[in-house]
Amino acid sequence: MCGIVAYIGTKKAFPILINGLYRLEYRGYDSAGVALLNGGLKVYKTKGKVSELDTFVKDKDTDGTVGIAHTRWATHGEPNQINAHPHYSMNKKIAIIHNGIIENYSTIKEELKNRGYKFQSETDTEVLANLIEDVLLTEKVSLKDAVAIALQQVIGAYAIVVISEDYPDMLVAARKGSPMVIGIAEDGFYVASDATPIIEHTKNVVYLDDEEIAILEKGKDLVLKTIKGKNKTPYIQELEWNLNTLEKGGFDHFMLKEIYEQPDSIRDSMRGRLRVKEGKVVLGGIIDYEQKLVNAERIIMVACGTSWHACLVGEYLFEDIARKPVEVEYASEFRYRNPIITEKDVVIAISQSGETADTLAAIELAKEKGATVLGICNVVGSSISRATHAGIYTHAGPEIGVASTKAFTAQVTVLTLMAMRMAQLKGTMPKNKFIQALHEMERIPDKVEKVLNDGDITKFIAQEFKDASNFLYLGRGYNFPVALEGALKLKEISYIHAEGYPAAEMKHGPIALIDENMPVVFIATKNPIYEKVVSNIQEVKARNGKVIAIVTEGDTTVKNMADFVIEIPETDEMFEPLLASIPLQKLAYYIAVLRGCNVDQPRNLAKSVTVE
Repeated sequence: MCGIVAYIGTKKAFPILINGLYRLEYRGYDSAGVALLNGGLKVYKTKGKVSELDTFVKDKDTDGTVGIAHTRWATHGEPNQINAHPHYSMNKKIAIIHNGIIENYSTIKEELKNRGYKFQSETDTEVLANLIEDVLLTEKVSLKDAVAIALQQVIGAYAIVVISEDYPDMLVAARKGSPMVIGIAEDGFYVASDATPIIEHTKNVVYLDDEEIAILEKGKDLVLKTIKGKNKTPYIQELEWNLNTLEKGGFDHFMLKEIYEQPDSIRDSMRGRLRVKEGKVVLGGIIDYEQKLVNAERIIMVACGTSWHACLVGEYLFEDIARKPVEVEYASEFRYRNPIITEKDVVIAISQSGETADTLAAIELAKEKGATVLGICNVVGSSISRATHAGIYTHAGPEIGVASTKAFTAQVTVLTLMAMRMAQLKGTMPKNKFIQALHEMERIPDKVEKVLNDGDITKFIAQEFKDASNFLYLGRGYNFPVALEGALKLKEISYIHAEGYPAAEMKHGPIALIDENMPVVFIATKNPIYEKVVSNIQEVKARNGKVIAIVTEGDTTVKNMADFVIEIPETDEMFEPLLASIPLQKLAYYIAVLRGCNVDQPRNLAKSVTVE
């Protein structure tokens, strides 16, 4: 959450900064601002989206080859122009942009007030700007040293870039708990909270580690230090993404584009791992930890939001085919309930961005307790990929839409591969069934394409229910997590209240909600508990509920009962989440569009939650 972009070099900074903000807007869109050095230090900022900042500066002086910019997801203080970043220090010689939360900001603020500092905003960021200024003036040190000294007094998370009128050829960047990447090019340095603004300029990047400071000076090499002053050697990596993946490609929204990218993202997540001709699954990222998985007393999966739903699918997979006990935990609760973890446990942490603060905290706790920690994430070089002992990348490519779609199916794909590999190693699947599963998994991307080409059925259903106030989503077995994920998608982007339940739990309370105005979405595919779900549908129809059913192709029983049906190809039960989730994503998308909602940037949400 919150987008950071900065540039220092030989090119004009403003076009780089504003284009970078547009690329980062999925991380936050409450307000935006830019600071530029051109003789003096100029700060321009507005409430609202990046386009409003772009309009605001049309008649302003935006010259200069050094600058910082920010798009905000509000934490401290309401979204307005005063609270927008960048923030000046009191003497307006320093400006700062910041992602994260300074937990002890109120204590520091009071100390600075006692020294005569005055504050314009409600933010913790302005406090940090003034703390750096105070250190600079009282300690008589350089800008980079002032930043390092100030950060040693800070408790919390931060990714910051500092610019100073007195140091016109320098930017200072630092991070702890919030992501930051440095792009290295012939024309200068680029800084951002993720790689999306950098990729059009360079593919050579350095990811900062916690408590590292980057000193970026014109005409000089990148210098890395810890906040304690220890020199570090930059490790330069090459970005794998390309610019085309960051464009809409003719689709109306990034979310719709990403829904339709799922055949490819699933294929890419299986590529080189699903080896049908060899009759095996190969997971190179965790190959040294396979026996740890096999011998683990239990597996604990931790995640937040959509990734938590993927974990629930993983729980069914690991327990069903690999016969390994699994616990699924909300990462945000895990660290606060004093969990029992031992060195015999394996913890699997899942995050699209690899930067989710709660999941990172859960990883650190698990490591402290001696557990082996494996990661599943989508971003090479992310914090989770570096914090875990080993892991697997999902290869979904950049996901710009705030509501996750292809990241979910990519995570489920990787978890399916992991469960199959464990089953192979443990011998818990008969060989003929294992080979059948390999062949069927290879067919899944083609079946996803078939689901996507459903004509206009999801659009038609969306038109019927766009004005509903509430939805219920019901599923059983592997499809219970799909029901939860379907409800989350609708909530996130259409602002309709929706709840997911195990279908059998409906009669233990939620059935009281059902009347002729309540749409109920059932995942009613042909699997071993199909007849049970049919009975649940009858219970809803007996109370005049409106039934939308996801069914297996050729189904006639549910088709004759439901008000609307969406067919998906027949597949093994363990692969159904990869197919059944697709029409639910499309349904949420079309309902949100018909309601006039901002699909890619839903209110109050941000893509990567890097604060608690």
